[in-house]
Amino acid sequence: MTDDDAHRKLQQRGRRNMARILGAAYVAQRDAGTNSLNASLRRLSEEFAYGTVWDGPELDGRQRSMLTIALLCALNRPDELRLHVAAGLRNGLLPAEISAVVTHCAVYCGIPAAVDAMRVVEDVLQTAARG
Repeated sequence: MTDDDAHRKLQQRGRRNMARILGAAYVAQRDAGTNSLNASLRRLSEEFAYGTVWDGPELDGRQRSMLTIALLCALNRPDELRLHVAAGLRNGLLPAEISAVVTHCAVYCGIPAAVDAMRVVEDVLQTAARG
């Protein structure tokens, strides 16, 4: 197998995982916005984040979603947090579990970070409830 074949295989696995985790609509929208400036970064996230890390057997999707939500809260990345709260719901997290993760982050990341994250969580949950 050549390096190109290995990269292509990881990218294909990553895209399948990304569609399962983030939704096919997200992947389609992402593909529509791919251009010469962002293509290499998007390919890297497909291969590494979703083709390798999200595919590992050590943690299940619920656990990975909780970790991702906590880390995005800590890093104050609301756009990615919004995406991964919805993914957490898709992975079977309950709203109360997501709230508990964000509340837990308040102790270790600071209350302002958790307050901002909770606003995102509430918005995603309200949007999901409207269907």
